[in-house]
Amino acid sequence: MRWPLFILLALLVAMQIPLWAGKGGWFRAWEVERQLQAQKEENRRLEQRNAGLEAEVRDLKSGYEAIEERARIELGLVRSDEIFVQLPDKQPR
Repeated sequence: MRWPLFILLALLVAMQIPLWAGKGGWFRAWEVERQLQAQKEENRRLEQRNAGLEAEVRDLKSGYEAIEERARIELGLVRSDEIFVQLPDKQPR
């Protein structure tokens, strides 16, 4: 008497397996959604970086102040009428 019930239950489970674990199943859809969110976050981060670089390029093209500031920071530029003072970092005891 219970055999038809077990057979129907087994068929139901067999039909559900592709829905959950198949190539286009729920597990794959969840994984793709997670990857999409990670890619969107990476894109936002890169857009912010690009905006910063774009602003820096605009500054460098527009005037000498940005060029001078960069030369002072990166190359240690000192004008002829300035005095350069360098303080050593404190070393731990």
